[in-house]
Amino acid sequence: MKGTHSMGKKSGKKNMIFCRRCGQRTLTLRGRTCSSCGFGSSKTMRSYKWQKVRKKSVLLR
Repeated sequence: MKGTHSMGKKSGKKNMIFCRRCGQRTLTLRGRTCSSCGFGSSKTMRSYKWQKVRKKSVLLR
């Protein structure tokens, strides 16, 4: 089956829980690391330069 009946069988399985440091639901149970902030694998917060969004300069009229 591939409809609503099979969707009900997906309940009860958990592989992500809430992170203690950032609060997002990105902490994996298997690896015990947070994919959002890096909790569990590093002491520093996980951040990359490509994550930061540049603000567009507004032309003053």
